[in-house]
Amino acid sequence: MADPNIPQTWDIFCRVIDNFGDAGVCWRLARLLRHEHGLDVRLWIDSPRTLQALHPALDPHSARQTCDGISVCSWPEAGLPEKPAAVVVEAFGCGLPGEWVARMAHAQPPPLWIVLEYLSAEPWVDSHHGLSSPHPQLSLPRYFFFPGFTAASGGLLREADLLARRDAFDAAARAGFWRQSGFRDGGALTLSLFAYADAPLGSLLGALAAGAEPTVVALPEGVLWPAARAFFGVDSLAAGQSLRRGALELRLLPFLPQARYDELLWACDLNFVRGEDSFVRAQWAARPLVWQPYRQDDGAHLRKLEAFLVRHGAGLNSAALTAYRDFMARWNGAEAAEFRAAWPALRACLDELAGHARAWAAHLSTQGELAAKLADFARSRVK
Repeated sequence: MADPNIPQTWDIFCRVIDNFGDAGVCWRLARLLRHEHGLDVRLWIDSPRTLQALHPALDPHSARQTCDGISVCSWPEAGLPEKPAAVVVEAFGCGLPGEWVARMAHAQPPPLWIVLEYLSAEPWVDSHHGLSSPHPQLSLPRYFFFPGFTAASGGLLREADLLARRDAFDAAARAGFWRQSGFRDGGALTLSLFAYADAPLGSLLGALAAGAEPTVVALPEGVLWPAARAFFGVDSLAAGQSLRRGALELRLLPFLPQARYDELLWACDLNFVRGEDSFVRAQWAARPLVWQPYRQDDGAHLRKLEAFLVRHGAGLNSAALTAYRDFMARWNGAEAAEFRAAWPALRACLDELAGHARAWAAHLSTQGELAAKLADFARSRVK
């Protein structure tokens, strides 16, 4: 039942820049606000086709539709309604249409304008979370809401039943996942791989192929398939196909919708993730992860990576932390990065990293959940 003290109508604006990450975060937020807080949510997105890959029931050609209880509007094709919602969320500083901001300024009462920022573990996040900034021309404040890894930040998105579903995903469920994907779970060390096109995939696959133990890599369809095709010297790839070289088995999967992607993370021993959405889901999966942040020309992504390693790495023994840092630096470095020594070093620490990942997920679950904190933030500022 909805809390009547929370503003009941919400607009979320999403401009897709980081491939699936922006759409993924906004869709998860919209669903949580709708299904766990009973709020009326409109999601304005400039690339419905991107969202459709994450939620296949959505029609990418429809300007306006209701999907999973959420009004999904193609921006700008759907046109803007006369009245803004009580809360307007500008995701990742995407910029709101000038006409829409003018309507917000003239509405009585004016809506609460929240800028949902990108996730970062940098120390300054806590002190900036929740601060306001006036609009340069209009009497309309904007509040900055920062996701983060501490109780003083905006927290991380998480469904109320997510951890219970994860914990119920046992060996039989793992075997079932692979069977439904067209493969057999043979008990080999298994990695999932989701990264940007500039990741040094060929070098990593070469190290795994030359390794001392059988290793399975699950690769969903996406920008890394051309590099995989080049590594194996084949003309084409198809979902359901399995390729082998040395100790390596590469399993090709279709692009997975959000719920199915969670199961992939749970079915693997180590997850390579990127951006923000898959990065957060991998942490809730309580498995070791290797992160590739979205590359920025000014090197801000490396500062974000370092801040995460400092925060996440606390409590690891020195050998595990050294191997983890070295591997992550190589994965986020030049395309010619070498993994022949870095992979065995990381592999030797996986048990330590696995225990640490479980403790880290448990710790994060005590810090507060993002959608709930956002609803509380709105409750405190809209009377």
